[in-house]
Amino acid sequence: MVINAGSGKLGQGIQVRVRGQSSVSASNQPLYVVDGIPIISNNTGSYGGTTNPLADLNMQDVESIEVLKDASAAAIYGSRAANGVVLITTKRGASEKTRVNFSYQYGQSDAARRLQFLNAQQYVDLMLRAAGASDRIDGLAATDPDSYTAYIKDYFGSVSLGQYKSPTDVGPSTNWGDLAFQKAPLKQYDLNVSGGTEKTRFYLSGQFWDQKGILIGNALKRMSGRINLDHQASDRLRIGFNMSLSRTLNNRISGDRQFDNPMQMVALAPITPATDPETGLPTGTPPGDISIPTYYNPLINLGNAYYNTTSHRNISNLYGQYTLLKGLTFRSELGVDLLNQQEELYYNSKTQRNFGAPQGYGENLFTRIENYNTNNYFNYAVGNAVHSFDATVGMSYQQAQTKTNSVEGRDFPSDAYRMISSAARITDGSSSETNFRFLSYFARANYKFNDRYLLGLSARIDGSSRFGSNSQYGFFPAASAGWIISNEGFLRDNRLVSFLKLRASYGETGNAEIGNFPARGLFGATKYGQLPGQFPSQLMNPDLRWETTRQVDIGLDFGLFRNRISGEIDVYRKLTDGLLLSTNLPATTGFTNIVRNIGKMENKGIEFVLNTENAVGAFRWTTSFNAALNLNKVLDLNGQVIEGGISSQSRAVEGQPLGAFFLREYAGVDPANGDALYYKNTKNTDGSLDRTTTNVYSDAQRIVGGSPLPRWTGGLTNTFRYRGLDLSVFFYGQQGNLLNFFGVGRYSSANALYEDNQTIDQLQAWTPTNTNTRVPEARLYMDNGSQASTRYLSGGSFLRLRNVTLGYTLPQSLVSRARLANVRVFATGQNLWTLTKYIGWDPEVNADDVVSNIAQGYDFYTAPQPRTWSVGLSLGF
Repeated sequence: MVINAGSGKLGQGIQVRVRGQSSVSASNQPLYVVDGIPIISNNTGSYGGTTNPLADLNMQDVESIEVLKDASAAAIYGSRAANGVVLITTKRGASEKTRVNFSYQYGQSDAARRLQFLNAQQYVDLMLRAAGASDRIDGLAATDPDSYTAYIKDYFGSVSLGQYKSPTDVGPSTNWGDLAFQKAPLKQYDLNVSGGTEKTRFYLSGQFWDQKGILIGNALKRMSGRINLDHQASDRLRIGFNMSLSRTLNNRISGDRQFDNPMQMVALAPITPATDPETGLPTGTPPGDISIPTYYNPLINLGNAYYNTTSHRNISNLYGQYTLLKGLTFRSELGVDLLNQQEELYYNSKTQRNFGAPQGYGENLFTRIENYNTNNYFNYAVGNAVHSFDATVGMSYQQAQTKTNSVEGRDFPSDAYRMISSAARITDGSSSETNFRFLSYFARANYKFNDRYLLGLSARIDGSSRFGSNSQYGFFPAASAGWIISNEGFLRDNRLVSFLKLRASYGETGNAEIGNFPARGLFGATKYGQLPGQFPSQLMNPDLRWETTRQVDIGLDFGLFRNRISGEIDVYRKLTDGLLLSTNLPATTGFTNIVRNIGKMENKGIEFVLNTENAVGAFRWTTSFNAALNLNKVLDLNGQVIEGGISSQSRAVEGQPLGAFFLREYAGVDPANGDALYYKNTKNTDGSLDRTTTNVYSDAQRIVGGSPLPRWTGGLTNTFRYRGLDLSVFFYGQQGNLLNFFGVGRYSSANALYEDNQTIDQLQAWTPTNTNTRVPEARLYMDNGSQASTRYLSGGSFLRLRNVTLGYTLPQSLVSRARLANVRVFATGQNLWTLTKYIGWDPEVNADDVVSNIAQGYDFYTAPQPRTWSVGLSLGF
């Protein structure tokens, strides 16, 4: 399983992939199920990149997280499980005296990595060198008023507010990168109460979370509460109730590709001061010179702009379970996931990001999502020493509705007014509604003979409102078999083998995450002059059906030396058929595309888990290691090539991994003149590739440059315990993927193409005395290797010390004197160390307003992961 946070911004969407990418156009995110209820997990934000609705959950309430990966297990959720299932189970009370636990944590975060840019002197030297090279190529004298050198010197004088005097007296140097980041404190308070009797058990909790982001202007606060209640009403009837409420305020910042994103400050010239010496305000703030610096100064936003997202979330479910006969029960569940979210965007007159409104701009967007689920099923279980059998049959239903309303206003009486009702012009407004429904019937049975032989069968019929009238329902069967070899007579008393189980499974799962109306013929509203009208906006496809993934899994579970060594090995193949694709249509039809089931994609791989008990007794040391290989390939797209990403550098194409980079191949630098070179890669008459080089970019052909998908992922956890001390150390790594630095590189690693500040490695640009380099000659306003090519592809492999936790639990004899049940102090560090050759800020990267199924692995001034230290105290009463 691959988990990629993508960005160091708070509350941003995370990317989770269970056994690879299964779809080209539909979602590849797994299904999240909390206490048996599928929850909202898609992006709900409108600006600044994707959001993570899971940020509303209090992870201190979680008892366990289980990932369903293999065919048979995932098929339990048939229609929703093509991308795997993440089962989240929350804590419950026990039949014991009431226990109260309180904990407090305080911590601080900063950027795990920072990229080094030129200081003022280095910047001036490189820019003058680049201007001189451009003058030479165009045959201009440096003293010519129209020369590049004259231009760049005028530029130095204008953006430095008089602090630049000469190439040897450049004035102060501004480290804009340091100004983008801040020391980010974290405070967390948790309180929970649990207990109960034989009939009634309860769990209550509350949390307050207050965290600053590592980028200026970014912060998140969350208040949440939960109650889980179970009651044995009679010998036959058990009822229960789970409810969680949360309020989350996310002070967000702009998307990665926006000029007021703090990360983009690194592109500003270091000779430009951050504040205007006359006004004391950030440079570019009225009434000063708003043309300085060259680009927008994100420091202006502090106190003058905000983008706040406030969400109220209610995830609750109610269940009743009745025993009809011995071994036969009926259970009914009703769950709701309600989200009310308000996004408020405001820029006052000082920001100059006025959207055509010099006196300020405001926008307000309200989103309401109502997600209802119900499960009703019978379960029968019977068994003895030889035979064990259980079966389940039932139905589930889900319906969800999303409503949005938005309004925008421009020009406010003064910067003190921020509500849209005060705007002089209400310039836009909109509302929308969308719905979907799922109806499923399912049955599954498990049989065990003599505690050795296992058989499982399941089947689901799933219907979705998203598909065509001829194909709304899909059938998803699954089967599994297991043999516990260690229970056979010939291994029963074996001293080496404690446990050995061979298992295999086959299952079919579906994917319907493609939006709500792709199969329907739709009409849209329009106007003719001042008259209302409508037009056909989408063609009908009544045969649009489920995207189906068929998976085969063979696995071996083992335990050696009384399970001191244990683990599992899995080999799998997933084949996705009937890909849901938007295919092109001749424009003469009046439409440009239609969604059809076309194509196949494959994932195959190996997973390995090894757990060891290295030391037992007073000193205990355990190790858990896991590694997974996944190979992805697009098998069939009916001849289509689907492009995506920045400058269409990523493709879905037959025979390659999804999102493979298709680029011209960079060949380095011509040592004779500093020109960037590319391999032609045109075909010779014999079919071979012409590997000669050219300095003409358009003469080179695009090739497969590599894949953004990691081949290997893995983790290593070591846990140590001695008396009251405990230490946990977790490493995580990925190997085999490439990342595309082009979003930054074409501006800030472009051998001084523009006035943008450059990364420190651009000092290695070609000169007559430095000919052995991979950086072309610096040339102002002349493309020399800055176009999209493999030059900006960088290895994305990394090994990261993800988490270290050191704790101490005070002796019971000591804490009991204070009438406490337990006392524990602890310290935690996250993302403390990273080993990587990636040239950017962070190897765990996905530009938040670029990423899609096809466009993966792009860096566009994307925030690095935070490095966090925290200390805490936990008290039990």
